[in-house]
Amino acid sequence: MTVSFADLGLLPVLVDTVTELGYVEPTPIQSDAIPPLLAGRDVMGQAQTGTGKTAAFTLPMLQHLESEGLQTLILAPTRELAIQTAEAVYRYGNQLGVRVLPVYGGAPYSRQKRRLERGVHVVVGTPGRTLDLVKQGALDLSDVRYVVLDEADEMLKMGFIDDVEAILAATDADSRQTTLFSATLPDSIRRLANTYMHDPVHIAIEANEITVENINQRYYVVEERDKVAAISRLLEVENLHNTLIFARTKVGARELAETLLARGYPVDTIHGDLPQTERERILGRFRRGTLTMLVATDVVARGVDIPDVSHVINFDIPQLGIEYVHRIGRTGRAGRGGDAITLITPRQRHHLRQIEDYTRKRMTKCKLPTREDVLARREQDFRDIITAQINEDASDAEYKLLGDLMDLGYRAEWVAAAAIKLLRANEEQRPLEDIRDPYERPERDDRTNRRDRKDNRKSKSRNGHEYDEKSRNGKSRNSSNGKSHKGGNSHEDGMVRLYMDIGRGEGIKPGDVVYGVASQSGIPGKVIGAIHIQQHETYFDVPENHVDSVLRALGRGKIKGRSMTVVPAEGVFEPA
Repeated sequence: MTVSFADLGLLPVLVDTVTELGYVEPTPIQSDAIPPLLAGRDVMGQAQTGTGKTAAFTLPMLQHLESEGLQTLILAPTRELAIQTAEAVYRYGNQLGVRVLPVYGGAPYSRQKRRLERGVHVVVGTPGRTLDLVKQGALDLSDVRYVVLDEADEMLKMGFIDDVEAILAATDADSRQTTLFSATLPDSIRRLANTYMHDPVHIAIEANEITVENINQRYYVVEERDKVAAISRLLEVENLHNTLIFARTKVGARELAETLLARGYPVDTIHGDLPQTERERILGRFRRGTLTMLVATDVVARGVDIPDVSHVINFDIPQLGIEYVHRIGRTGRAGRGGDAITLITPRQRHHLRQIEDYTRKRMTKCKLPTREDVLARREQDFRDIITAQINEDASDAEYKLLGDLMDLGYRAEWVAAAAIKLLRANEEQRPLEDIRDPYERPERDDRTNRRDRKDNRKSKSRNGHEYDEKSRNGKSRNSSNGKSHKGGNSHEDGMVRLYMDIGRGEGIKPGDVVYGVASQSGIPGKVIGAIHIQQHETYFDVPENHVDSVLRALGRGKIKGRSMTVVPAEGVFEPA
């Protein structure tokens, strides 16, 4: 028997919210975890990313939410996951007025402290920044009633075990309800659970759905404001047959369909608000081929028989890995090939990686078609249409019309040119807007982080202290306040950490960084703080009021004659 969200004991307002977000029925982890969490039990769940963990631990917490005070702490291993989780908590609890704050390294302490002073219900943080705020007295966890450790195995892999234990020690162990989710359960996770959890309910969900091999999975990175322009280009150059375009919400599906229709693309839309008879009518047209483009929500992602779909386009990236599997499973059926295209914004890159981890298959990153590509495809398509028409016999009426026009003094080539102009008039409905290059922060994988940590260990001197790269004023550029810098967040108040994509391997030394930054941006060299140089990366701190000047001058510049890019380090995958 199918279980609904209402069957799990959730409040009607929460059921309405998840239904509005397009969730039809609970995933296995949600069905198993929500009832014991509502009953106040600790839960330790083993589940892959993309199985619906966030809703599983968020919805019960929201059901017990009180009007004021910090009540929930959610720890996540990376900045990207912290932001993504905070956004999800806000969506689920919007109708309840939930106030949620993500805290992570790289962002100014002052902004996060002001938000905490104004009051929030939920904090979603990386361990490093969360512990810093606790030690500074800005974050009081004594009244927190719900603690969630999300992707616990990743936090331990990244060396956060001591920070996590220090954070848990700052909460009330007797009144705290603890939830732990992890893709794997090594001994270190089990020891953590035995120490800090009270008789937890154990849940294990196996990820047994993967994508088929004959689907070409690729993605494009584009800013949110350029997504309509991007999908318009793709719809013109792809060899489309039947195409499903997925949007996250009903409103989003309607608006996208209306926009594409106004641009001359023959689309219709289907979503949960439509009566069943109307849905069947639209699906019937799609199956018969009288409708070839359909914008839809996840209402057609499963349980609907739609044969011979050539392309699935995720205009909005799905929230869960299992949703992605169901969506792209509409194509590549019965042994045929298919294409699955996903549009993501730069901030959603980590989300994409989570889906890839769930499917155990990497997507190919591609570049969008250029304006010239689209124009060339339009030209070729029109030539094909014209030549096909020429090869067909014209009717007597058509020859008579041509003769009449020539009798009026119009030459045949003039008539042909006018006919071509009329036939191509619909192209004017399809604008070709400029698409700006997305601002993508450098991405580092786990292997890079492990290699860098290994390099850092090797650089220690015999007395066990890390080698300090000194500035001219005697301050350590590798540490401040006794803390070492291995990632992108500065531990000095008023300083912001920046990242450049060159390092020791390119011959870069601390003096080169000081000279290059100071001479090109116009700031005094003595104000540059900690510098940490790795094999092919460099992190350096500058005062908050000089950040804009440095980024403008060195965003894409040179140091020691080598081209490099400087960006805020907050987006780089690194320990917070």
